[in-house]
Amino acid sequence: MSLLEEPGQFDDDLDRPLLVGYIRRELIATDAQVQEVERRMSLFADTQRFSIGFIFIDKPGIWPPVFESLTGAVRRHEVTAVVLPSLLHFAVLGATHDIKGTFERATGARVLLLDSLKI
Repeated sequence: MSLLEEPGQFDDDLDRPLLVGYIRRELIATDAQVQEVERRMSLFADTQRFSIGFIFIDKPGIWPPVFESLTGAVRRHEVTAVVLPSLLHFAVLGATHDIKGTFERATGARVLLLDSLKI
């Protein structure tokens, strides 16, 4: 049976809190590893009953626009949580000693760290 043949299968997604991901590309060695992190983020979202939105991938030379897009999307779309591979993906921004707390207070979204989650 194809996915399109199952009526109502996506209804549950509309009731789930929204989660997005954020990755600093230069912190991950290969494209295959990026894909694995994206897969783990999706798996985490599914097992924790989140609806996963976009995974923002920041590449060298284009910051701050991707990070700004992330914060804008979190505010605009009532994102509940942002998942990172590790806190280092925010720490490289260098803005504050408590970037996680600062981000959470500014956006209202929780920051979850994939490395510390059991999936």
